[in-house]
Amino acid sequence: MAYDGLLTKFPKEIKIFIAVFVVILSVGYFTGLLFINQTDSTSPAGIEENYLGNEADEDATVMKFKKGAREMLTIVHTHVLSMSFIFFLLGGLVWITKAPKKWKLFLTIEPFLSVVFTFGGIYLMWSGISWFKYVVIFSGILMTLTFIASATLVLWQCLKPQSP
Repeated sequence: MAYDGLLTKFPKEIKIFIAVFVVILSVGYFTGLLFINQTDSTSPAGIEENYLGNEADEDATVMKFKKGAREMLTIVHTHVLSMSFIFFLLGGLVWITKAPKKWKLFLTIEPFLSVVFTFGGIYLMWSGISWFKYVVIFSGILMTLTFIASATLVLWQCLKPQSP
């Protein structure tokens, strides 16, 4: 089946539809990153504090408590499901772009691994394996870079003039 570069051959209206979808998906993704920034979870100490609390810190300006088991399962469950759908849909669009197959394979498989490492890492850190906060940061950054690369590739090819 010839799917490589299929996106560039779509009618203008379908490419606009896909481009708008990717832009709105990106707004949602980056709004989530803004939320992470608001919770001070952009550093190893901030991630740990956000999930394990800071009750012992007498100098804390905002008191945070350790998340309960039910709350942690809800966070992991909802994020793994929603991020899986995000990367499945974006990955499907990546596969119909014109790009090297190895790049497409990386851009479509890596985010799923990062989802597991990010949210599994958060759960394991919460369970007591504190060094997983570094895995969470690394996989979260890699997931975001992969999202940016995939969205950019799809948008670029939606804006590209139609191939003959």
